[in-house]
Amino acid sequence: MALEKSIEKLRMDLDELAFDLSITWSSLNDMIWRLMDNDLWLLSRNPCLVLSSVSDDHSEGLLRQPTFRAQLQALSQTRYDELNTPGWFHQSHRQEQACCIAYFSMEFMLSDALPIYSGGLGNVAGDQLKAASDLGVPVTAVGMLWQHGYFRQEFDSQGHQQALYPVNDTRQMPVRPLLDGSGNPVRLACHFPGWTIWLRGWQVNVGRNRLLLIDTNDPANPPPVRLIAGELYGGDLEMRLRQELVLGIGGWRLLEAAGVEPDVLHLNDGHAAFAVLERALSYQRKHNVDFEVALTATRAGNLFTTHTPVTAGFDRFPPALIEKYLGHYIQQELAQPVARVISLGQEQPGVPDSPFNMAWLASRAAGAINAVSELHGATSRRIFEPLYPRWPAAEVPIGHVTNGIHLATWIGADALEAWKHWHKGQPSGGEPELSAEQALSSFSDQDLWNIRRRARSALLDYSRDHLARQRAIHGASLQQIDACQQWFDPDILTLGFARRFATYKRPNLLLHDPQRLLNLIQHSRWPVQLLVAGKAHPADLQGQAMLAQWHAFIRDTDSQGRIAFLDDYDMRVAQHLVSGVDVWINTPRRPWEASGTSGMKILANGGLNLSQLDGWWAEAYEPGLGWAIGDGSEEPEADPGADARDAEQLYQLLENEIIPTFYEHDADGLPRRWIQHIRSSMSNLVQEYSADRAVREYTERYYLPGALRYRERTKERSAVANLLRDRLTSLDEHWDEIKILDTRITRGPALTYKVEVAIDTGALPVNALCVQLYAEQRGHAPAQVLDMTLKPADEHAQTRLYVVEARGDREIEDFTVRIIPGSEYGLAVPLESQRVHWAS
Repeated sequence: MALEKSIEKLRMDLDELAFDLSITWSSLNDMIWRLMDNDLWLLSRNPCLVLSSVSDDHSEGLLRQPTFRAQLQALSQTRYDELNTPGWFHQSHRQEQACCIAYFSMEFMLSDALPIYSGGLGNVAGDQLKAASDLGVPVTAVGMLWQHGYFRQEFDSQGHQQALYPVNDTRQMPVRPLLDGSGNPVRLACHFPGWTIWLRGWQVNVGRNRLLLIDTNDPANPPPVRLIAGELYGGDLEMRLRQELVLGIGGWRLLEAAGVEPDVLHLNDGHAAFAVLERALSYQRKHNVDFEVALTATRAGNLFTTHTPVTAGFDRFPPALIEKYLGHYIQQELAQPVARVISLGQEQPGVPDSPFNMAWLASRAAGAINAVSELHGATSRRIFEPLYPRWPAAEVPIGHVTNGIHLATWIGADALEAWKHWHKGQPSGGEPELSAEQALSSFSDQDLWNIRRRARSALLDYSRDHLARQRAIHGASLQQIDACQQWFDPDILTLGFARRFATYKRPNLLLHDPQRLLNLIQHSRWPVQLLVAGKAHPADLQGQAMLAQWHAFIRDTDSQGRIAFLDDYDMRVAQHLVSGVDVWINTPRRPWEASGTSGMKILANGGLNLSQLDGWWAEAYEPGLGWAIGDGSEEPEADPGADARDAEQLYQLLENEIIPTFYEHDADGLPRRWIQHIRSSMSNLVQEYSADRAVREYTERYYLPGALRYRERTKERSAVANLLRDRLTSLDEHWDEIKILDTRITRGPALTYKVEVAIDTGALPVNALCVQLYAEQRGHAPAQVLDMTLKPADEHAQTRLYVVEARGDREIEDFTVRIIPGSEYGLAVPLESQRVHWAS
């Protein structure tokens, strides 16, 4: 009887493990799935598929084996301990335990078993959600359960990309229906004039946290509606709008149906920006306030992360299309004029033909905005400058949190040993006991080189099998299939290049001089081998042409089995590549790579970066950590001259520095200089560019302050939100009444200046204004802002005197008087009011 009870419990434990994506974060949990069905596990890496595919008799037989039971019990206990051990958030921020963050993203890259991602954006979302679980940060994520997801790739005999759309079967994925309080599957209705969209809710366990997913494939929906959640980034402009309405409005309603009441709404890019409207509507109804007060209250808890380095990358819709789909919602539910809400998304509010931009909507309804690298922050401030007319670009309110990667997901088995002492091999989120440098010090040069050689060999083994399978699928002969097993050499320098094939990423820069590349591959003493992978969007013909160019080069040249294209670039291909390549190549046109994360993934595996000074590498690069392309100048438009210069530098770095250093071995057979590069890269960059660091930064710089501001505005029946709404209305109505009447400058002792300004404040109270002395950046001198002090006067006086002392390290002629809204009641300037009055 005791055995039967034990088996029944273990059967439930096995089910829980299969549906928790946190167990797939490393290879330490593979054994039980391999014992159930080794072949299926190696092909799919999907615990749910394995569990649903084996017979009851087979699983019953395994559960009766003492060894299997012991392994399963140990794994289940480890999971229990990890989920119940207080993480960093609980240890460091006990007073904010009630804080809750909702994280919206169009895609999430969490596992091979859940193919609802395309690339970089989903990678960031998935890795941050995993890190939040590790750290104990209370995040509930919201996304779409795509029926087909992003396309799967194959090539015809001429090297032309073919897009395939296999169906995602929920019965074989780690998703379960979201249930309401009565235990029934959640179905939500979104009403439009004359028709209704039925939404289904699903949930995914991600360690301590949950991912809620929306599905439109409800039988009650007509076919066009069922396909709204069909293809990720597929369809026309109208389909994209439908998808973003479902994600934003439907996503917030799904949160509420799940009983989640967030303090902070984090928009991972602008796709889900309609959630800000639904959040305001929900607040409006619960607290019986108007839309403007609701928006003012909820804005404080909204965070918008922009990932786009060019304005053209934002989703934009004709105002007429917005009115077609949202007109009834705006008028009947938000109780607002359609033009008012549309103006939130327009660069030029009120101009009829000005497009509705999802990024503008997100920014105008946000309490904070951030970019995803230091360079991207500067780029974004220029992009968003039109929303802050007459403000200096440096004061456009966009900060940055540089992305990072989830180490446990991307570290290979061979490098794991080197890091287990540093990261403890446990996702507890606690502070590491050792620095990366200290952890590495226990490994000799020989140890590190052995790790790299094993990782390289494992990658090449995988690549041979992958290529053999590619050939077999396309009807190759047995001789051609077997030939793949002779490709590659584990002692040869291995380069990797894999990413989305888009023009700005310049994926063919290595092919700028095909013969020169071939010479590197065929070199008699110092050869290299190259693995390439990537997809081009089905609508991107230029990207597809670049893919065909690579296939032609590989097909038509004698590369001696040292170069290959791995098709269908997905999470698993990426995991193998980043764990095994020696050098990761990245060649975007600066500053078009917002951050990039692929190069971060090789760091803990001992790979080195050869990258354009763009995105994260622009702030991470130092000599000795890798190699840099370019001189830091920006190339906003296609420039063949710049491409030629960068290609020449790329070839020269490979020929003169990288390849010789790799093959420069001492008497012990070790490339000491190369190994020192590995140590320096690991020691300096791994921890800094981890998702742990990024999520901690989000938590302390944005989540907790945003939650505090939101609670402040909503307490006492939204008192502060009401006051702020009135203040903003007053500023808009009376701003033009402000006049600067007189300015007097007096030289004081020790190179100081005393500045007095007389101002007519019109109908605005003095506490609504802030008067400043401003000097813009000049040369190496930073911008300088000095707040002026109000002199005492009759409280009813309309003319007021302000005074300040300025030091003489800047010429007084550098300064200008300006007036901006005051920060009373926590008003965020210029985020919430862009008013500014400059002295003429």
